[in-house]
Amino acid sequence: MDNTLISKIRSIGWRRVAVELRGIVFIVLGVLVARSSLADHYYVPSGSMEHTLIAGDRVVVDKMAYGLRLPFTDVKLLEGDSVSRGEVVIFDSPRDGVRLIKRIVAVGGDSVVVRDGHLRINGEPMASTGDSAREIFGDRIADLNLEHGGGPDFEHTLEHGTLLAMGDHRGNSLDGRSFGLIKEGVVYGRALAVYYRSGDGLVWYRL
Repeated sequence: MDNTLISKIRSIGWRRVAVELRGIVFIVLGVLVARSSLADHYYVPSGSMEHTLIAGDRVVVDKMAYGLRLPFTDVKLLEGDSVSRGEVVIFDSPRDGVRLIKRIVAVGGDSVVVRDGHLRINGEPMASTGDSAREIFGDRIADLNLEHGGGPDFEHTLEHGTLLAMGDHRGNSLDGRSFGLIKEGVVYGRALAVYYRSGDGLVWYRL
């Protein structure tokens, strides 16, 4: 075969490889950008949110819920919803930077009291009538695990722009009662639902 023809074939082959590689790179970058700014998933590492979440659960996270961020940064391009009581959210611990999943139980302006794991907001108990291990936050319900007690007691009036995050497993949760309040701007996203649970497989348990 003529050497010129062989060179042309090789050239065409490499161009095809380059085109395919470029497509793969764009896809990978697109996925990374989407995970950084739009949506992601979270692996629950512990039982601090029982009975709502179980260690090993995989959770879908809406990263646009509280605003659109510039990919791979904390720079907010568009404002989103305000964080509300009862929402399960993702943020980095102010103590050591570990990414956590907890429930927001109080927002700026709230006066909160926690006694034996039970919550009162602005003087009103959050516990369901007749079931002290269930707390009601509007249309969201927290089924508490109190088998290890209620954890540290806590009392505070929150400054505007701050949040109190706690685990539903009140006696087994390192949360805002220990590391303090968090600023609303540090919340990465809202946990929407459990999509995988060991033993149940693929599921859709809304949070």
